Amino acid sequence: MIDTTIAAISTAMQNSGISVIRVSGNKAIEICDRVFKAKSGKKLFEMKGYTAAFGNIYSNGEMIDECIATVFLEPHSYTGENVVELSCHGGLCVTKEVLRTLFENGAVAAEAGEFTKRAFLNSKLDLIEAQAVMDIINAKSKNAVKAAVKIKEGALSKRIQNIKSDLSQKAAHLCAWADYPEEDIPQVSFSNLKEALTEAENKLEVILEQYDNGKILKDGINTVIVGKPNVGKSTLMNLLSGYDKSIITDIPGTTRDIVEENVNLGNITLNLSDTAGIRHSKDLVEQIGVDKAKERLKTASLVLCVFDLAETLSDEDRQILSLIDGTNSIAIFNKSDLEKKLDTKEIESKVKSKVYMSAKFDDVEVLKKEIERVCEITDFDENESLIYNERQRSLTLNAKKSIREAIDALDMGITLDAVTVSIEDAISSLAELTGENVTDSIIDQVFHTFCVGK
Repeated sequence: MIDTTIAAISTAMQNSGISVIRVSGNKAIEICDRVFKAKSGKKLFEMKGYTAAFGNIYSNGEMIDECIATVFLEPHSYTGENVVELSCHGGLCVTKEVLRTLFENGAVAAEAGEFTKRAFLNSKLDLIEAQAVMDIINAKSKNAVKAAVKIKEGALSKRIQNIKSDLSQKAAHLCAWADYPEEDIPQVSFSNLKEALTEAENKLEVILEQYDNGKILKDGINTVIVGKPNVGKSTLMNLLSGYDKSIITDIPGTTRDIVEENVNLGNITLNLSDTAGIRHSKDLVEQIGVDKAKERLKTASLVLCVFDLAETLSDEDRQILSLIDGTNSIAIFNKSDLEKKLDTKEIESKVKSKVYMSAKFDDVEVLKKEIERVCEITDFDENESLIYNERQRSLTLNAKKSIREAIDALDMGITLDAVTVSIEDAISSLAELTGENVTDSIIDQVFHTFCVGK
């Protein structure tokens, strides 16, 4: 039982139409009754759950603001505790004053993610579902929201629980058969056991294979636009962004620093960087920009390399080809509306894919489809339950390895005790994944990345 009652501003810290202050704990209603007076004269403790009242917030007898108080009674609240949400006018000054008044009347400041942490501790969410809450908040695209909501609703947790349940049944049978030989317990079938373990291993492998799609959906693809000066990099950047993000002129070397933008393109988000045209320059500032472009190339997951179809292949183009060698790159043959002078064969041999287009006149549909194909997400289904982070991947991988050890032990004829230990290790990893078997330090580590009001 957690004794403290916490409070925090749950909306953005900026002037807005309304601000919501959330209060949660065993004294949430009592504390809010000290500062909130309903126009009806009714006390909050007299109200049913999921009901609201209009009134005023007072501090030392002085009215601070009009307010709507919404009451959620335990255990049917987000945190599983009594919760009151105070919706006030959205000025920063008045919002902070309401929060300060709550502190003066017994509430304490919520830590980062503490509301969701309490929901987890009160069994309202498991750890996978809890982490999905922040994925919903931080989602960069519509599909990312859909996928995160699916996980929040328990899609991934159910898959993990089903695997863990099957393994637990096998482990229990092995233990009972070994510990109580005098009892009438069915003999363990080695072939049936191996079949069940192999099925569990395959299910975990499918989940692991979906990790890259999950990361792409959640974090986007770090994408760099490169090319020599004046091939249309900034025009492409503006086309993808949907507005004039980069400055465009006929003067080579206009772009000198990295211009960044998050762009939703079909099923994915591109973390897009427009870079300085790569060439040797005597201009110190431009050369710094060129060096930055080369550095950004080293960390890019996708390279959009732009070439001018209206010009012959230059030494600068060949230098760029050497820089992108071995990268996940798409050659964009730009200015397709002009007379073709570029021999593309040498370029095509060095890149993974190619697109012909005019960044000045075309739309991005062809490029979008090619990016999805190159990144192998053309068949992506946002309704699939995906693992999103390294902690989830690591624990899933550990469980799969333990199951493989159990299968290998069976094949080598090692005692069933060793097989049982490996199965139990897999169960332990899956229980840590959902939060059933997890230390306080891991819980704190998961929730410290949350925003304070969630």
